[in-house]
Amino acid sequence: MKAMIINQFGDSNVFTLADIAKPDIKAGHVLVQVAATSVNAVDTMIRQMGPDLPLSPAAPAVLGMDFAGTVEAVGEGVSHFAVGDEVYGCAGGLTHLPGSLAEYILADAKLIALKPKNLSMHEAAALPLVAITAYEGLDRAQIKPGQNVLVHGGSGGVGHIALQLARYFGANVFSTGGGDKQMALIEALGASSINYKTETVADYVQKHTQGAGFDVIFDSVGGTNLLNSFEAAALNGQIATTVSLLELDLSGAHFKGLSLHVVFMLIPMLHDHKREAHGNILAKLADIIEAGHLRPVLDEQTFSLEEVGKAHDRFASGQGLGKVVIDV
Repeated sequence: MKAMIINQFGDSNVFTLADIAKPDIKAGHVLVQVAATSVNAVDTMIRQMGPDLPLSPAAPAVLGMDFAGTVEAVGEGVSHFAVGDEVYGCAGGLTHLPGSLAEYILADAKLIALKPKNLSMHEAAALPLVAITAYEGLDRAQIKPGQNVLVHGGSGGVGHIALQLARYFGANVFSTGGGDKQMALIEALGASSINYKTETVADYVQKHTQGAGFDVIFDSVGGTNLLNSFEAAALNGQIATTVSLLELDLSGAHFKGLSLHVVFMLIPMLHDHKREAHGNILAKLADIIEAGHLRPVLDEQTFSLEEVGKAHDRFASGQGLGKVVIDV
């Protein structure tokens, strides 16, 4: 099969078109003909860092985690998928799991679900990693109807999904952005926008919660922005973050009695731990999408499999708005 492989780690020009062996079907798995995949931050980190990142595969490697495609073969023990099913998932591109930058991917059946019927393959491929991350974070933060919820980075990949899911769960949703395009998207997706460049945390906490703070904060920016989340949170509030690779003073969280949830959605793939949770979440998301409550935002530029390097550059540029998708 045709695949884009990397023989060494580094810049976006390391991708090479190659003809490699098509995966053999095995028990508990399905063979999927890939129609599209998308770029996530972790894909670019693996490409750049290689062995310096513990979850990277050894070269030569096929990267790419997200995909949408059609089931071509079903392994022993798999009863809930059939040949011809249109599916989506996040099932490879790290450690020992070959990725989706290829014509076919061998996917653990626990990690995938039937594709939402009202989305194209191109659209569905944008969702798995970011949507699972958003769902898990809000679920662990025990989101409830009527709560005031703040999403940091609501125009980003994870953030724009978290924002929509928070609305679906019945919350009053607010979100930070840093420019006119970002603010417009946040508003279009149904949240009240906050310009973090012109409004202080104290100002927007007073404006939107009368000084009480937000019940739930989904921080897709993370890092030192967690200190802003601590400041913006209500007493005994819940904070979910996707970026916590730093040393941080937790005093602010302590004096408010905050609960901090670190979301690292790759754990099921890395450790073969509760993989069925991802398939279950994707199935729930498909229902939410088919009911009209969630949609992916896609970058205006599209790329072919051979243009994966350009797709990585587009993602890294920060010039796009929405997920960068690669059609296979």
